[in-house]
Amino acid sequence: MNAERRKKLEAIKERLTILMGEASSLGDELAELRDEEQEYFDNMPEGLQGGDKGEKAQAAIDAMENVTGLLEDFAGIDADELDTAAA
Repeated sequence: MNAERRKKLEAIKERLTILMGEASSLGDELAELRDEEQEYFDNMPEGLQGGDKGEKAQAAIDAMENVTGLLEDFAGIDADELDTAAA
């Protein structure tokens, strides 16, 4: 790899590292919101949990759980793997 491409690769790695930090932060915020929604659901009377409000709350919890997992996966990328490409 020539010096110009190596420099571009290093810039990409730096940007990726910043994005990973943002993904981690967003994941933490979303997990907190998910926990609040879970607490709301858990404190509903059983009759409401099985009704429309409960179903909507559970769907929101499931969606936030899914996205939180995806953000955690992204935040866990090993950006140092790009060093192999620069060798």
